[in-house]
Amino acid sequence: MMRWSIIPLLAFAGSVAAVPQAAPVAEDAAPRPPLIVPIVVARYPHDTNAFTEGLLWDRDALVESVGLEGRSDVRRVDLTTGKVQRRAAIPAAQFGEGVAAWRGELVSLTWHDGIAHRWDARTLKSRGMLRYSGEGWGLASDTAGFVRSDGSATLTFHDPATMAVRRTLRVTIAGRPLTQLNELEVVDGTILANVWHQPFIVRIDPASGRVTGVVDLRAILAETGVTDSESVANGIAWDAARRRLFVTGKRWPTLFEIRLPS
Repeated sequence: MMRWSIIPLLAFAGSVAAVPQAAPVAEDAAPRPPLIVPIVVARYPHDTNAFTEGLLWDRDALVESVGLEGRSDVRRVDLTTGKVQRRAAIPAAQFGEGVAAWRGELVSLTWHDGIAHRWDARTLKSRGMLRYSGEGWGLASDTAGFVRSDGSATLTFHDPATMAVRRTLRVTIAGRPLTQLNELEVVDGTILANVWHQPFIVRIDPASGRVTGVVDLRAILAETGVTDSESVANGIAWDAARRRLFVTGKRWPTLFEIRLPS
């Protein structure tokens, strides 16, 4: 993947958040979403070799999808220690991407191959494959099925049993298309998305596609001390039962539990 050009789009309290290139529109075309500064609740260890592409909470453990050809896998991880409990390797020629849970299974994407691997959620034993068209970046599940990102400004909603396309959603921020949408999570019916190479998470209305808030991860990123330009924020997991929100990044040393102010 290569870095895309960016333009200043959102200015909050004297600082500018840069987001991917979009066609110019009138300044008053749409309101700018508010900036949300998260509160760090807890910190946990994270594998600094994990090139995190997907993250979710499944009952009693984190599930993490790790990328890079020859090193991609899906793993169950103990939250407190950061140790891998179980691991399933993705074929060496494939680049693993986002992962989502559905009715006792995990489904993990591949970047270019159009293959979605199915795994038993507990044992990580293979249950076969599904096919889809286009690139796979992020994947999350809501009450109806899957939502997938592909690095564009469009989210695609899939039937969870077949990966057939049900609908698509164009995502906009302050009236402009927002590209580079990456890892996804659904929280209380709202979609959260990392933006590739940006220290922000956007909150997306699943009906209109409008970004309704921007979560500022700049202080969290600075705390990690990572210097590699590819060690970007990527990984959002929601523990609905205990209402805990976790974030991390590629090769970050820390996984953060955060709370978003009302």
